[in-house]
Amino acid sequence: MKPWGNKRVKKIVFASKNSGKIREASALLEETKIELLSILDYPDAPDVIEDGNTFFENALKKARIISEYTQLTSIADDSGLAVDYLGGRPGVYSSRYSGPDANDEKNIKKLLMELEGLPIEKRTAAFKCVLVLYDINGEYSTFEGSLEGFIGFTPEGLEGFGYDPVFIVPEYNKTVAQLDPKIKNRISHRGRAFNDLKKKLAIG
Repeated sequence: MKPWGNKRVKKIVFASKNSGKIREASALLEETKIELLSILDYPDAPDVIEDGNTFFENALKKARIISEYTQLTSIADDSGLAVDYLGGRPGVYSSRYSGPDANDEKNIKKLLMELEGLPIEKRTAAFKCVLVLYDINGEYSTFEGSLEGFIGFTPEGLEGFGYDPVFIVPEYNKTVAQLDPKIKNRISHRGRAFNDLKKKLAIG
């Protein structure tokens, strides 16, 4: 595989079925002229098993498989929460942290139980994202973003998804789920990675 060259694209497939991620990606690319599709537009697309040890490995695998299947340029991200007290967990297992039947509520419940009794200063964490842009010729480029903060004691806010209701952004003293979506897209780990992607494509 080769690094990405300077080129423009008109249509990109986002290798995700996560409605929250798709909604955010659409908003982040809204001012561009790129048509953004997703796996939801391809019901027969193969399921990609995220068995990598790093965010990069998972993102690259998803981007490659979906690009080869659709014969279009693709983007894929793998992202998650890294909690310092837990040695970086849940990390690449963020979306399935509570087991085979994991969902946002169960994942948050497990996380809060593991941090029970810890004072706020020991609940430091970071959202991390690795985004891969992949061309059908095998060229790819990677972009990374992170957002540092603390894990709160109870879920707060109705916006966002995943661990957003318990992730406090010190700058605003609010959880990500309490922030206006436009603010979240500007400061979030995914937003920062997408901003670098737009610069690479000379569209942002």
